[in-house]
Amino acid sequence: MTPAQLREFCLSFNAAVEEFPFTPETSVFKVLGKVFALTALDAEPLKVNLKCDPELAVRLREEYAAVVPGYHMNKRHWNTVTVGGPGALPEEMVRELVEDSYDLVVAGLPKTERLRLDRP
Repeated sequence: MTPAQLREFCLSFNAAVEEFPFTPETSVFKVLGKVFALTALDAEPLKVNLKCDPELAVRLREEYAAVVPGYHMNKRHWNTVTVGGPGALPEEMVRELVEDSYDLVVAGLPKTERLRLDRP
């Protein structure tokens, strides 16, 4: 997955926005003010922090070298995933993990906001 593909996919979700609260190089993708993905799109290799169910996070880390505890994040709930370069996860799996991250963040929103996003 290229940086442009990752950015486009993150922005394809309902109400997703890209912000730069830390540095101009660090893209933070949010839904209604809540972070679901964080990446430096110009980094080599390309990596992204994604929210993950804690049990799944442990299994993914055990199975894939490209998945490690979230850098500068709550390591129980976040993974850093290598999405570009040698040893990266397959693109389809990256897409699933990004969508899972978005869904987990949306699930934590108040019901009225979830309904506005058409995601009960």
